[in-house]
Amino acid sequence: MLGAGALRQMAVLRGFAWLIGGLMTRWTIAWLAAGIAMAPLALHARAGDTMPQTQASKEQVRKLVATLEQYYAKADSLRDRRDAFEALMASTPEPTRVQIRQVDAGGVDAQLIWPARLHHPLGRRAILYIHGGSFYSGSLRTHRALAGSLAKAASADVLLIDYRLAPDYPYPAQVDDALTAYRWLLDSGYESNNIVLAGESVGGNLAIEATLRQMRVKGPLPAAVVAMSPITDLAATGASLTTNASTDPLIDSAELDLMRKAYLGTRSPADPMVSPLYADLTGFPPLLMQVGAGEALLDDTLRLADKARKAGVDVQTEIWAGMVHQWQLFPFWLDDARQSNQHVAEYAIKHFADKPQQ
Repeated sequence: MLGAGALRQMAVLRGFAWLIGGLMTRWTIAWLAAGIAMAPLALHARAGDTMPQTQASKEQVRKLVATLEQYYAKADSLRDRRDAFEALMASTPEPTRVQIRQVDAGGVDAQLIWPARLHHPLGRRAILYIHGGSFYSGSLRTHRALAGSLAKAASADVLLIDYRLAPDYPYPAQVDDALTAYRWLLDSGYESNNIVLAGESVGGNLAIEATLRQMRVKGPLPAAVVAMSPITDLAATGASLTTNASTDPLIDSAELDLMRKAYLGTRSPADPMVSPLYADLTGFPPLLMQVGAGEALLDDTLRLADKARKAGVDVQTEIWAGMVHQWQLFPFWLDDARQSNQHVAEYAIKHFADKPQQ
């Protein structure tokens, strides 16, 4: 039987998942009893190696859970969860060794972030970062540390956008803002083959959908796209929603339904304009997908990767064992976040036409 502390952790993680798009409704007994002891290192599709979780990683995850407990236990409504997420991330370290400039990206509020060692207002390489948060939360502050870590690791500018949020601004406001920001980068002098789109959770969804819309109008495409634990199927038909229920985090269908209603209203969640899983991916740019091995959204990644591969897309899939949804958000607390973000940066560098000097 779970003790009071474990039950509090479960409640906290439910609230946290709402805030950052993970939408987890409980930790399993086995995972909690083991101190969240699943292996945290990457199970790369190309390698398949596994390593046991280190004691340091266990402690980092425990500390993360303890911190979440301070913020989310009483976050019930969408507004409460949005505010709690902001409060948590306001307590975290700001990025270091970067320069930040507020910009108007074609009407979209944004920040341009670049490594402090590079002295320029606009560079040659850019990552357009689209934050997660269930379409209704997240901001420049919540994702600035992640954006800063990518800027330094990729020696690139990162455009972090503050897109409009549901339910005040439902679909297609979020995709509109992402595409507007991408086109602003093009108008500002960045070449499309030096731009990578990236995002986590619903940000991954938006990165893919913005690229698909650019394909439909036959516009210049980014060099690559990175989707970290993306929600690709808003219709929630993935088998992992059920098969992972007994031992791993679960996305509750009722909570997904609330998120869908806030974002989509009466629009079908199986519309390819909102769920990439149902889209024609022929001609899509190179794609990197990261996901936790036990995530309820595992099939959102694996099914889309398989479909993209069959359509001839260059797809790389990383399955990270033991990591919670959106672990990439915490490079200041989790070694695994720093490692996975480094992988994203290396992937971007690989696909930039103009490689950074070593």
